Amino acid sequence: MPSRSGSRRLKRYKRYRSLRRKQNRPIALSTLSTRSSAARDRAVHVLAEMRNDPSLLLGQAARLHDVKSSTVKKYVGSALEKVRGRLRVTKSDRFRVTLFLPDTQGNSIAIKTRSSRERSEASEFLRDLGRALRGHRGALRKWRGKKIAGVELFTDESKLVSIEPALSEFSLYRVFNS
Repeated sequence: MPSRSGSRRLKRYKRYRSLRRKQNRPIALSTLSTRSSAARDRAVHVLAEMRNDPSLLLGQAARLHDVKSSTVKKYVGSALEKVRGRLRVTKSDRFRVTLFLPDTQGNSIAIKTRSSRERSEASEFLRDLGRALRGHRGALRKWRGKKIAGVELFTDESKLVSIEPALSEFSLYRVFNS
């Protein structure tokens, strides 16, 4: 028969283990409120900022996007690693983020990206689309027949002029601020 102090210790240990399991569980995106979802989006932007400027520290990047460092760690902490005592961002991540790309009429299509690589490709495509709108011939040539997150990209330069007014206010990320 175990001693009383041994059974108390065992109960405390089990309680500790259950709390640790709950802390390490991934956050389901469907359960996030609008406010939490916006905070997660800002945290993903912090990662992108840190990837673009490797000398940028987590606190500095978080301040640029009006989010706390603890919030960044909460939502995208698995993309951070400690290097020489400082938190640095990993080369890539597997976070799901919804982006918007134009279709053949210039309307926004929501695509659900599954990695930082797909988000970078979408950004590069929009950059090349802007070059094509400014008259750079062949800017969209490398995107012909390609897909990002299962959505085929619009690359017809002859139709580009007709949908140019719809593309003038186009944004990769939607902002729902009133």
